[in-house]
Amino acid sequence: MNRKLLMFGGGGLAAVAIAAFAVWFFFIRSDAPEEVSLEGALETLRTPTATGQASGGSTPAAGATGQAGSGSSAAGGIDGAWGIASAGETFVGYRVQEELAQIGAVTAVGRTSEVRGTVTIRDGTVQPGSSFTANLQTLRSDRSQRDNALRRQALETDLFPNATFTLKEAVQLPAGFANGEAFSTTLKGALELHGVTRDVEIPVQAKVENGLIVVVGSIEIKFADYDIAQPRAAIVLSVDDKGVMEFQLFLQKQ
Repeated sequence: MNRKLLMFGGGGLAAVAIAAFAVWFFFIRSDAPEEVSLEGALETLRTPTATGQASGGSTPAAGATGQAGSGSSAAGGIDGAWGIASAGETFVGYRVQEELAQIGAVTAVGRTSEVRGTVTIRDGTVQPGSSFTANLQTLRSDRSQRDNALRRQALETDLFPNATFTLKEAVQLPAGFANGEAFSTTLKGALELHGVTRDVEIPVQAKVENGLIVVVGSIEIKFADYDIAQPRAAIVLSVDDKGVMEFQLFLQKQ
């Protein structure tokens, strides 16, 4: 009798352990992609199997497969117009902390690879007026419910489909930038989001790799500054009153 109880108890503990693992695996564990970093962006160019699929389920840019041309320096020099490259994993996205019913705290990450824009460099200086626009209607996270909710809540992408950053102050590039010297700076410009435009300063890192300019950066966004109301849903217990806008851009000379 005691042996049967022991066997039953052992089996019960195993069942509990399996159930606990299942809850963790399917509901609690975080599959959120890592925060943007210059090294992480460069790694996508150094990996021959890179497909251009941005983490978080965003749609890959057309033709975004394989590697860019060889060499670290920018062919023909750094001056000129630079637009979104077909190689690499360009994206713009958000990162927000939220509390979900029966799941707990999670990091919500949504990204879109539908980004367009141009950077103009003259005499080694990034010119004011350079800008990029992201299509927020194509933001994708790990939950379609969240993506659909953003159409009419929070970002309200049905009403405000785009976010645009426009550079207002010139940025002087270091002499070695064209030859692969990494560079950190702060971009001063205007961010238009949710129908509101505000001056912002965005810390970024950049480097020329395989003939492309790679740029990564992020900035904290306080929702109230852009008249963004926190989303509401039965499963959402709470959402932070701020989030992070992050981006990873691969630019090629036009």
